[in-house]
Amino acid sequence: MKTTKTAAFKEAPFLEIPTQKIDIRKRTTPAGISYLQSSLRLEPHPHRMTARLLHWAEHRPDRVFLGERDEAGQWRTISYRETLERVLSIAQWLLDQGVSPERPVAILAENCIEHALFALAALHIGVPHSTISPAYATKSSDFTKLKHAIEALTPGVIFVSNGSVFERALNAIPHRARVAYITNPPALAMGTDAFAAIATTKVSEAVGRAYENITPNTIAKVLFTSGSTGKPKGVINTHGNITTNWQQIVQVFPFMTEGFELIDWLPWNHTFGGNHNLGLTLYNSGSLYIDNGNPTPEGIKTTIANLRERRPTIYFNVPKGFEELIPYLKTDRTLRERFFSELKLLFYAGAGMAQHVWDTLEELSFQTTGKRLLIATGLGCTESSPSAMFNTQFGSFAGMLGVPVPGLELKLVPVAGKLEARYRGNNIMPGYWRNAEATAAAFDEEGFYKTGDALEFVDPDDPNAGMIFDGRIAEDFKLSTGTWVSVGSLRSSFVQAARGLIQDVVITGHNRDYIGAIVFPEPAYLRSELGITAGSPEDMADNPRLLEALGKVLQDFARQSTGSSRLIRKLIVAPFALSPALGELTDKGSINQNAVLRNRAAFVELLYGADAEIPVLTIKDQARGNKK
Repeated sequence: MKTTKTAAFKEAPFLEIPTQKIDIRKRTTPAGISYLQSSLRLEPHPHRMTARLLHWAEHRPDRVFLGERDEAGQWRTISYRETLERVLSIAQWLLDQGVSPERPVAILAENCIEHALFALAALHIGVPHSTISPAYATKSSDFTKLKHAIEALTPGVIFVSNGSVFERALNAIPHRARVAYITNPPALAMGTDAFAAIATTKVSEAVGRAYENITPNTIAKVLFTSGSTGKPKGVINTHGNITTNWQQIVQVFPFMTEGFELIDWLPWNHTFGGNHNLGLTLYNSGSLYIDNGNPTPEGIKTTIANLRERRPTIYFNVPKGFEELIPYLKTDRTLRERFFSELKLLFYAGAGMAQHVWDTLEELSFQTTGKRLLIATGLGCTESSPSAMFNTQFGSFAGMLGVPVPGLELKLVPVAGKLEARYRGNNIMPGYWRNAEATAAAFDEEGFYKTGDALEFVDPDDPNAGMIFDGRIAEDFKLSTGTWVSVGSLRSSFVQAARGLIQDVVITGHNRDYIGAIVFPEPAYLRSELGITAGSPEDMADNPRLLEALGKVLQDFARQSTGSSRLIRKLIVAPFALSPALGELTDKGSINQNAVLRNRAAFVELLYGADAEIPVLTIKDQARGNKK
């Protein structure tokens, strides 16, 4: 199926869903600092994260809360009533182990039903828990990040999925925790307990008393940041932070309160997958079916198999996930019709989406249903639990972030020629776990959290028009001439210009004479448009057809450049695979620019005169025309 814009498509109606009224108040000081806030008040909401579990277990007891594939490939589900029953038993077992705010719960497991039950049990008794990336234990040789996380947490209990998988890591790190496991008991010096037995613990009144003692300031979870530039920091999210954010989100998208179905792969050790997707499911009596796939050429096959059997009403993903999904939707009409049959909203976060991906999704929706879908995104971070802004405008564009959610104040401060976004509100973390120095540095003199994200007004005279992303201030750099390079904006523009040929690009040039680029090709595009079967990164680095296509992109982009801050003079195709262990690639599939530059310094040098063993594409002077 080819997607070609037609007059009918341009005028096609949208599937209408209710969204929040946009009414943003703005004031600007003589120093150029702007404050933005929605006029809409945040509505009342529970302050305990499991309050809605109690509610739905009574009012919608048989509705599916979670589903996952069993060993036979069939869907195994658990209802809200069953969830509450098991959560209470696990909560009692946790109390019996002496867990507390000083001895919290650590979770080392992939997304699964038991993982969710264990986390909810800790939440229900007001004991902090931390879902730690399994990669810290399975994709590391020295377990540095895992050691740091466990030493910082001092957990009383560690929950793992497969004991044998995590056995080596658990024996390599110092801890005094009791270990709970789902399958394959690990051989450890400390005691272990099987989840099956834990989930049948007899419940006492102590569980109810612990629940009643929860306040908005009770710590709910600790989420560790990626730690690509140092040791991971533990972001504290309180019960009040997260329930506030859930309410903020449903006021933006009120149709969610009717319940919904998700099929979702995003990991719960990240705020997008855990606080947002899993949390909103619980808050609104939704049903989340766990997708064990991921946005890779192999992982997407699992996702497609799951989508053939589910009908999501909302689809959350990172842009890379949508890019991997699109070729299947284009070529498989049955899949496409099923996917769009109940869908009300497409939502992306975690990275910027290319405009051609956005356009294709709209076209696929129109050609399948006769209507376009709302494609939404926003801005947030782990520290904001996670959502701070949303774009709910129909017929918008990629990169549009929208406006602040109700109950949050956005402060825009001039920094290095840009406007840094800073947040204040009840969804903002109180600080970092046992790290007073990092906490103090994270907030300004008025108590606003300093995000490091730069924003730009769509219309400076109309705050209701929204804002667009202007990059990470820490990623920007100066050329040797003193000219500032806005990395986020340049990366986005170059990916857009490549029209699907590349997944992403790393921009180089700090204290150099010109800008260079390390590009990462898109395998699906290579197959469909260039007839290239992606080989190893080394093979792709000197593939003639790929280099020819990239050369044209480089030349065309140079013609459009408006100065040295936007002119990429040289590029190479990355002759290496990105390493999650080195912090170059997050669990969500996005690239960490600074980590790549630090780890791959030798390849950066190829763009600045070092003897190159791989081709280096260089713009021709005539490509720039008369632009200076």
